Amino acid sequence: MIELGKYAGTVLTAYGVSGLLLAGIIWHSIAANARARRALEKQVKHG
Repeated sequence: MIELGKYAGTVLTAYGVSGLLLAGIIWHSIAANARARRALEKQVKHG
């Protein structure tokens, strides 16, 4: 592992927060896609 010295806690916390934010963005995108797909299918069925 890279030696981070006295900044190790700060850097690792930043990586953790960034990872959580990225996971949240991915989850939100997948959920929005599913909602849009359901709305489109409903629209197509009911013409």
